[in-house]
Amino acid sequence: MSKASFYTKETIRTIGMQNRELPAFGIGDVVVVSQLIKEEVTGKDAAKNKNATKDRLQAFQGNVIAIHKCGASSTFTVRKIADNSIAVERIFPYFSPLVKDIKVLSKGDVRRAKLYYLRHKVGKAGHVKQLVETKAAIAKRKEATATTETANVSE
Repeated sequence: MSKASFYTKETIRTIGMQNRELPAFGIGDVVVVSQLIKEEVTGKDAAKNKNATKDRLQAFQGNVIAIHKCGASSTFTVRKIADNSIAVERIFPYFSPLVKDIKVLSKGDVRRAKLYYLRHKVGKAGHVKQLVETKAAIAKRKEATATTETANVSE
């Protein structure tokens, strides 16, 4: 086990890691992860400054197939189908400062904790069924989050 797996959320905050205000997402959800990419500058700008780097955000959209909750070393795996039906999987650290934003596009309706079986599926069979929420369920979820937010403020 790594040293990072023994840290708790309180320890992470005291070390200096930022509190992640990311949306709640789960297995089977379609998410867009914005990651900070650092590139070396080439050409005319490189001649002026030898250590020049350029920062940009790169979006990676796909299904969440696994979440590993291990304190500071928590990760989640996102799988997308790229050009020519080639699958690409990336493992993102949850507390990494390079992960700038996560947007949940749709919720998935799955019954498993890990969706590794999708690696062997091709075409339409490799898609996750989308969870269709009714207006009542959406209102109930918003009400539950509002009550938890007011409880956190009162503490």
